[in-house]
Amino acid sequence: MPIHLECLSHTPLHGYFDPADDVVSEVGRVQAAARERVRQFDPELVVVFAPDHFNGFFYDVMPPFCIGAQATAIGDFKSLAGTLPVPSNTAHALTEHVLSGDIDIALSYRMQVDHGFAYALEVLTGGLDTYPVVPVFINSVAPPMATLRRSRLLGDAIGRFFAQTDKRVLVVGSGGISHEPPVPELIGATEEVAERLIAGRNPSAEFRAARQARTVAAAKAFTAGDSHMHPLNPQWDRDFLQTLTDGDWRAVDAMGNDTITRDGGKSAHEIRTWVAAFAMLAAYGEYRASVDYYRPIPEWIAGFAAMHAVPKPALAAAA
Repeated sequence: MPIHLECLSHTPLHGYFDPADDVVSEVGRVQAAARERVRQFDPELVVVFAPDHFNGFFYDVMPPFCIGAQATAIGDFKSLAGTLPVPSNTAHALTEHVLSGDIDIALSYRMQVDHGFAYALEVLTGGLDTYPVVPVFINSVAPPMATLRRSRLLGDAIGRFFAQTDKRVLVVGSGGISHEPPVPELIGATEEVAERLIAGRNPSAEFRAARQARTVAAAKAFTAGDSHMHPLNPQWDRDFLQTLTDGDWRAVDAMGNDTITRDGGKSAHEIRTWVAAFAMLAAYGEYRASVDYYRPIPEWIAGFAAMHAVPKPALAAAA
């Protein structure tokens, strides 16, 4: 029952509006090291916790959590597009297990995922189909959202399921720390925007290009200091990374949704993916974690970070 964890921030802006070359190279080196750890671990299955940005999940039905039994990456921005190799029977059995633990979760046989999933898979494994994948969506941008505690319980339930197997499992948390990109909100939206948030699947290429252009323009304004978007919060980011390093679940459970928005920004709720990933690892026992990288990167509108972690018994066995 070996397990390995990698958590990383994602950005759709890489290649559209980048920081200085030395920062891009710095991030690339960190990601290459993570990819090498994954290669050496050689997982038999990858569980990815990630959000969506109104590309695959909409307000026609917005579940707090959803496991994909079949999934397709849409290829927004420059992320990879294609079918994810999901072992459907495993995903179905996992859903039944999570529900039996009183964690309400949806199951999808037509899940569409965006760069939140695809970016992590490309960075860590080199593609969408390198290993079998079970995608787990966590709503992180569309209020109302489940509490951080529920994300922890979700990760714990999934961890207990896979801890009963002998598979080598890579668990991935893909999400930003403090950040607030220009994601629209339903409350107060115009009729046109509201309809897009309710039923906006499969937009035209022209619409997708216009959306990408708006995001790039917002990043340029944010970097220039000419924006009303929530500022990055490096201290809050570092405190959160330390909380995961320490496995301080009491502190995690105490973080309310309003506090996350106030301190980290409206999209900082993506920390749910990291919490679920670490809780999944913790279900295997005590772990040791490393903060591999942190830098606030305004060009990417993100507190950008990377961590990895392994169970303590695995460290002892390797010594």
